[in-house]
Amino acid sequence: MTEPSIDIRGAAVDFPIFDAKSRSLKKAVLGKAGGRIGTDSKVPIIEALRDIDISLRKGDRVALVGHNGAGKSTLLRLMSGIYEPTRGRAAVVGKVAPVFDLAVGMDPEISGLDNILIRGLFLGMTKKQMESRVEDIAEFTELGEYLEMPLRTYSTGMRVRLALGVVTSIDPEILLLDEGIGAVDAAFLAKARDRLNELVERSGILVFASHSDEFLADLCDTAIWMEHGQIREHGPLRDVLHHYKGHDVLAELGRT
Repeated sequence: MTEPSIDIRGAAVDFPIFDAKSRSLKKAVLGKAGGRIGTDSKVPIIEALRDIDISLRKGDRVALVGHNGAGKSTLLRLMSGIYEPTRGRAAVVGKVAPVFDLAVGMDPEISGLDNILIRGLFLGMTKKQMESRVEDIAEFTELGEYLEMPLRTYSTGMRVRLALGVVTSIDPEILLLDEGIGAVDAAFLAKARDRLNELVERSGILVFASHSDEFLADLCDTAIWMEHGQIREHGPLRDVLHHYKGHDVLAELGRT
């Protein structure tokens, strides 16, 4: 059986920025006889990622840190296959579970129970696998009779509970997490942390983008510091967080 892996070499991700004049492909082509796109009316390009080199193997637990807009979410989407590299290459082996938004794949018009099945399918599980997990997820969420009600009747915190219940029940080979946790009470968050730890143990590779030092310390042992679309540093979690934050974060959290 092939083990999960992520190999990215010299990768870049570019996004063209179209203004009102150049947005229409038809207008760009037909604007003049024999016109060529991008010759006289150049489209500006945003380099979201550049010169990315990463090699991850089974057992790697990687934190993604950096300021908003540094390229963390774009890198996760490159790893998931949502974005293709404009230059370079990205080779990913294994079943990927991308968890970028806890609400993605959930329908507000159907019940919580039905959403459990749909969200599980969205994350790559089979219907049979999810049906066998429904009772455990229901117990974890503590939503009781609300699970029979449409999702639109839920508060934000209740939706996060349901989504966390589903996400932490899956069996991914590669788990890509973009932080979307925080709208639940502290007691439930502690309970969720235990399940997240169990989820990570079942995962072959974890890449977790978060601003929560405590979550990163719980789940990761190495880190990648992103800055302006490039990797500023890749190494042990303690060292990278220290250089990024300017102080020993793990020591302040009481971690040895």
